[in-house]
Amino acid sequence: MLNAVRSSIRYSSICNRRTSAQLFHTYNPIMFQVGDVIKTGLAGVQENSPGNAVDIGKLVSKGKYVIVGVPAAFSPACTASHIPGYVAKLSELKAKGVEEVYVTAVNDAFVTKAWADSLKVPENVHILADTRGEFAKSGNTLFDSEEVFGNKRNYRYAIVVQDGKVVSTFEEPDKTGVNVSSAENVLKSL
Repeated sequence: MLNAVRSSIRYSSICNRRTSAQLFHTYNPIMFQVGDVIKTGLAGVQENSPGNAVDIGKLVSKGKYVIVGVPAAFSPACTASHIPGYVAKLSELKAKGVEEVYVTAVNDAFVTKAWADSLKVPENVHILADTRGEFAKSGNTLFDSEEVFGNKRNYRYAIVVQDGKVVSTFEEPDKTGVNVSSAENVLKSL
């Protein structure tokens, strides 16, 4: 009887390890990829107010642009370094052919407008509210952040878009750091 119990425990332990490994297996969804076309007609993307819907796919359809995804307006890293880095490097980006920088956050338009005002972003940097996370979903960059932000949010990344197609991607390995997607790093690739 004791041997049967030991055998059962050993079998259960092996199964549990397999199950645990499967449960904790990291699945890294593939975000925007080189060659992807930025989708048009996505609902819920707004600039400055809910009445000002924008079609990010159309905005980037002709020319060179940088799209930056951030987890949240007013979050410490986004406010202290990530977006200010793009503002500081805007003339260098423009010298490399970048027409505008679009920053997307899964927030409402009132919050992103207040954030843009607080950062004093110039006219070539647009802070967009992805109110429903539709743009983030289109690039597979939406993640569950209920513990920190109360809902799903955007991974931190940057992509360079030329004539509506992704030509470079800069995804933070931990999805929140500010190294790979920094303006300085993006500039090196242009």
